[in-house]
Amino acid sequence: MNLAIVTETFPPEVNGVAMTFGLIARELGRRGHRVRIYRPRRHDLPAADQPPEYHVTPLPGMAIPGYPLLRLGLPARGRLQRAWRQDRPELVHVVTEGPLGASAVTAARALHLPVTSSFHTNFHAYTHNYGFAPLRRAVLAWLRRVHNRTQRTFAPTQELCDELSAAGFANLGVLSRGVDTACFSPDRRDPQLRSEWGAGPDDPVVLHVGRMAPEKNYTLLFAIYAAMRRANPRLRFVLAGDGPLRETLIRQHPDCRFAGFYSREEIGRYYASADIYIHASLTETFGNVLTEAMASGLAVAGFDYAAARQFIRPGINGLVAPCDQPGTLLNLAVELARDADLRQRLRSAARAALADQSWPQVIGRFEADLAAAIAAGPQP
Repeated sequence: MNLAIVTETFPPEVNGVAMTFGLIARELGRRGHRVRIYRPRRHDLPAADQPPEYHVTPLPGMAIPGYPLLRLGLPARGRLQRAWRQDRPELVHVVTEGPLGASAVTAARALHLPVTSSFHTNFHAYTHNYGFAPLRRAVLAWLRRVHNRTQRTFAPTQELCDELSAAGFANLGVLSRGVDTACFSPDRRDPQLRSEWGAGPDDPVVLHVGRMAPEKNYTLLFAIYAAMRRANPRLRFVLAGDGPLRETLIRQHPDCRFAGFYSREEIGRYYASADIYIHASLTETFGNVLTEAMASGLAVAGFDYAAARQFIRPGINGLVAPCDQPGTLLNLAVELARDADLRQRLRSAARAALADQSWPQVIGRFEADLAAAIAAGPQP
């Protein structure tokens, strides 16, 4: 297949969407498909240094106000139509719904190209976190319009597909998230790294990995940590990642270790060297960090939705709390802090839950879905 993938976030940016489509692009290229990525210009590699599996075409963009780590793609209908007339892709897949993604849908339809899309981020839910709650309905209407102009919209779970269907989204399918079980493995546990954290062999370490932004529910996360620390003063808390809240959190929580940004390979060592993962966010479409933590053999606790609902068997390989009960999640976390036997039992069973969630299997299903969309032809 000759595929054009349009996205406003892509490696080296670090977030679930960038990581997912970095892996998908690489694997599709290795399977013999021609893959070209269209993304906003940022830290672009010289042409000679681009990965052999795919080609990146940079387009105009701008930093997101208040969030310089990410960029917003500007509308590029004319540029895309000219490029696609010269080298006509068999299918266009739009990953993000910003101005660039929306213009890509329009360009593909104008050229009568099959076009599909992905729903990865609950932007309408984020309006509350960033002080724009009155715009929630307008944002949802925009997302629905962009996606319903494509032949099929892929979401990470069937649960989310059902929610989107109820909100008026059409032609939905599942594109799950895989986990790299070589990168995320208990075998990567590093006593030296734990020593750098100030943790002894029997001192529990709570890890947090991710984008440090308001939608990640840090108020609850640090309240949970404080309760866990009261229950077990030997506990350590380590955070890896970056984002607009990082400097504020460092000032507010000097007792925590902020490790900064690390590569995918290095972060696997961080996961494996911890013991507990508390997932306090309520706005994920999937939650890659939870599956990465489970694959790394951590005792996990989170709210009962998205990846947690799909992979955690409560009391067997992890713990879950109802989404409207933050106090229950806090109590479960305190239980993990106190009970070494419980931690060990959950850690021993966690990795097995991801046995059928390898990236090759996930991408193979997506590959077949894209081939079916090409065979069906462009929608009227």
